[in-house]
Amino acid sequence: MKQTLLTLCMVCLGFTAIFAQDATVKGRVLDANSNDAVENVVIRIQNSNAGTFTDADGLFSITSASLPQGEQVLIVDKEDYVVQRIPITIQNGQTVNLDPILLQLDLTEVEAQIGIISLSDNDLNEDEGTSFNISGLLQASRDVFLNAAAFDFSATFFRPRGLDNANGKVLINGIEMNKQFNGRPQWGNWGGLNDVQRNREFSMGLKANEYTFGDVAGTTNINMRASKYRKGGRVSYAFANRSYTGRVMGTYNSGVTADGWAYSVSVARRFGDEGYIDGTSYNANSFFGSVEKQLSDNHSLNFTAFYTPNRRGRSTAITQEAEDLKGRRYNPNWGFQGDDIRNSRIREIEEPVIMLNHYWDISENTTLNTNVGYQFGKIGNTRIDNGGTRLITVDGQDSYIGGARNPSGDYYQRLPSYFLRFDNPTPYDYQLAFQAEQEFINDGQMDWEGFYRANAISATNGGNSIYVIQEDRNDDTQITFNSILNTKISENIALNANVNYRNLKSENFASVKDLLGGTGYLDVDFFAEDDVNTIVGQLAQSDLQNPNRIVGEGDRYKYNYDLNADVISGFAQAQFKYNTVDFYLAAQAGQTNYQRTGLFENGNFPGARSLGDSEELSFTTYGGKAGAVYKVTGRHLIDVNAGYFTKAPNLRNSFSNARQNNDVVIGLEEEKIQNVDLSYIYRSPIVKARLTGYYNTIQDQADIGFYFTENISGLGIEEDAFIQEVMTGIDTRRMGVELGIEAQVTPTVKLKGAASVGQYTFTNNPNLYLTSDDFEGVLTFGDGTAKLENYHVAGGPERAYQVGFEYRDPDFWWVGVTGNYFSNAYIDVNNLSRTANFTSDFDGQPFNDYDEEVARELLKQEEFDDYALVNVVGGKSWKIKDYYVGFFATINNVLDQEFITGGFEQGRNANYRDVLTDKSRENGQVFGPRYFFGNGTTYYLNLYVRF
Repeated sequence: MKQTLLTLCMVCLGFTAIFAQDATVKGRVLDANSNDAVENVVIRIQNSNAGTFTDADGLFSITSASLPQGEQVLIVDKEDYVVQRIPITIQNGQTVNLDPILLQLDLTEVEAQIGIISLSDNDLNEDEGTSFNISGLLQASRDVFLNAAAFDFSATFFRPRGLDNANGKVLINGIEMNKQFNGRPQWGNWGGLNDVQRNREFSMGLKANEYTFGDVAGTTNINMRASKYRKGGRVSYAFANRSYTGRVMGTYNSGVTADGWAYSVSVARRFGDEGYIDGTSYNANSFFGSVEKQLSDNHSLNFTAFYTPNRRGRSTAITQEAEDLKGRRYNPNWGFQGDDIRNSRIREIEEPVIMLNHYWDISENTTLNTNVGYQFGKIGNTRIDNGGTRLITVDGQDSYIGGARNPSGDYYQRLPSYFLRFDNPTPYDYQLAFQAEQEFINDGQMDWEGFYRANAISATNGGNSIYVIQEDRNDDTQITFNSILNTKISENIALNANVNYRNLKSENFASVKDLLGGTGYLDVDFFAEDDVNTIVGQLAQSDLQNPNRIVGEGDRYKYNYDLNADVISGFAQAQFKYNTVDFYLAAQAGQTNYQRTGLFENGNFPGARSLGDSEELSFTTYGGKAGAVYKVTGRHLIDVNAGYFTKAPNLRNSFSNARQNNDVVIGLEEEKIQNVDLSYIYRSPIVKARLTGYYNTIQDQADIGFYFTENISGLGIEEDAFIQEVMTGIDTRRMGVELGIEAQVTPTVKLKGAASVGQYTFTNNPNLYLTSDDFEGVLTFGDGTAKLENYHVAGGPERAYQVGFEYRDPDFWWVGVTGNYFSNAYIDVNNLSRTANFTSDFDGQPFNDYDEEVARELLKQEEFDDYALVNVVGGKSWKIKDYYVGFFATINNVLDQEFITGGFEQGRNANYRDVLTDKSRENGQVFGPRYFFGNGTTYYLNLYVRF
């Protein structure tokens, strides 16, 4: 009996000892304004797997014998509140009691939404050699450096790591939104829906992502699921002078009702007669609705739809001469029609998106998300077509008379430099130049009255419209299906996988938007030229099936074809999380097919060359990636990621002249991408910092440029032509370092800094050839390459630096100031000038006056001047009963600095003799580079009420 009693005592003591080894971290979370309990707050111990959520009373408790010991950081995180990082000391057998933890409303959430507003506003003119550049991916990150890149660096068209938006992925409810045509997300498709874009998950670079394999610029999934929105509403009004002048928005979220329903609605309007740049009108509406029904404890069905029609007047790059005379706000695309400003280049987007999402909790550790998305509508871009003619027949031979000079306000023959282009100008030349200068200063815009007058005169004489508004249309219909599986095999191991299918039919055509008072338009190519074996009347036809057709408003003309794309892909990923190291492994594979179907038989490319189906293009893609986070201590981390994968070229770069024929790009291959980055991360309650080094190469890229040139060698005659410049086998390298650091030096003052130092260069001499309807076949020069090795890849500054501070007063007002410095930005060079065409005369023979030293100076890549920008941001909020009332304001470029954000060399002159002549002109270049100039001082003021 004594022995039994002794045994029981020992067992009890053993259990007591075991339980005594447990450590407990508990507490209660309250709203700092109302003292109400805050539920569903994420509570976790930094760099460990230990975590929980607060209950309806705001209470939480974490108890375990395996909690990390010693000094740790407790993360307290809830949407709409400032994240708390609380230093604690954990010891087994002891309890840490944090009661209360007060959470403050996070006004930076408002700031983040303001940043999102600009995403679709920063587009440049892709058809003029530039591209969409700011990555909206960054908006989802709280990383110090990426916040600087998203908000302060964006005005300079800075690209993190030199990467384009096409190198990142944007998903909505798990469905990829990047366009098949150019690989970029079309931000205008969901513009103005800021309130319902706040639930975002961001994976930086190639880091592990639960939805997709991703890409080197990062991956963002925007969750528009109705049940995930916090119950309540928001109404706001904004004033601005950048892209639009006003914005009104209203949003309401029901939360999940007792019977399992949830809905969210949002409407917005953005408007303005013109933004900071002259003549850039803005007219956009946004509608969003999402409804979700929880069918059972394990099944939920969500329906989301949004429609954001927007119509914007576009600007363009201008020469230094034009900027000197008219200023950086100058835009040649508009003119007065009566008392109204009318822009000839209008971009209009109407592409509704519908999604159906099914969420299935198969078990406690396994979920399956299946999605179907449908997108349809149109994207239209207008411009003046000044090639109107009428048909005459002489001796049985058709010919065409008409056409007009380029109507652009900054056409080179309207500028002073044109009249002073020759050596030793005469007094009469100076008189003409002065007249041109005054006319340009006082006007320099589109002459709408002149267009209508010319068409009226033509109609009186029995002719057709000389001028019309042409709209280039892309009418896409796309259906997407995917299924995403996530399962937790154990406490430390999780698997993610998906399968994805996309089908696109893209109708591409030109249509007559406005006859400008005329009666019709003759659908022929006024610039077509015949040879001894061709009848010009056939050569000029846009569609040999319907020759000499008179088209009216709404009719398709010039070109008409479909692009079809099928993409199937899948990925699998394993994630491992342990106390000292987390790591992941992932792989992907896919198949992409493209085909063009010509609906017009072009006169320059008769028969199957333009009509009917093209060759079908097929690309097989694959890739793998891996990464790890080593937790040196709770505050010091090492993060490494590496990947290699291939990508199919986009549709834009797969057909050399899709508007006219079925020709596919010669030598087209899948892109090969290699990427590695290594980061040191430091996190303490006061200081957060990240230092990253990165190295990226992309091989076998393709690019097609469209422009007019007067210099083509080897044809035996002096020839000018509108060409398609096709480059393949392009290899580039991007490497550099990033630094972001912030210090909460006092409870109210935060200091922050960021820096990016990179180098983005071509690493080979890619293949280059020309095609055109002005000459037969494919034209190459010398060894068939463009000497681009060691030139810089254009796309914003390679170096950017920031220092700043933020003050947040306990009375809920705050202000922040940043100083930003940018350097090492380069012009986009003309590729044709870097081929053997540059050294050769029209007969293909080398220039006898060619000087290699002079040529080297002529071909030196222009580096833009360094510049510094100061930005100020601030806000204030009040809690009035159950309402939050506040405002947010930002002023960019406070000191009104002038700077160039980008630009490109014109390709009209592309040989040594003509480039030298143009650059040597005493009174300025006639065909100088075109630049994009940054905005001066701009502001944004947002007033809001939340309930």
